[in-house]
Amino acid sequence: MTADNSLGRLEDDDYPAYTMGRAAEILGTTPGFLRAVGEARLITPLRSEGGHRRYSRYQLRIAARARELVDQGTPIDAACRIVILEDQLEEAQRINAEYRRAGDSSHPPSAA
Repeated sequence: MTADNSLGRLEDDDYPAYTMGRAAEILGTTPGFLRAVGEARLITPLRSEGGHRRYSRYQLRIAARARELVDQGTPIDAACRIVILEDQLEEAQRINAEYRRAGDSSHPPSAA
């Protein structure tokens, strides 16, 4: 793999570029928090060949949102469920917007 290919992968939100320690440092939390959100099935880190957890930028954003809720007093299981529902809602809204755009483009404006 060339250096150019490696750098391109770092731009990918789904590329598991961060170790557990670095991810915890970025989030300002502990590795235990990351294990807890993994156990709650909010995020599932990829594993390196050596079995170490690796996190993507997308997963870090999801974990950061859960941490915000936990910091506000929400139990971790509830925070993870809220984040999952928020993510599902965002995806449904994106799909609905695509359907609306496709519907608008397939119906030419009627003459009045």
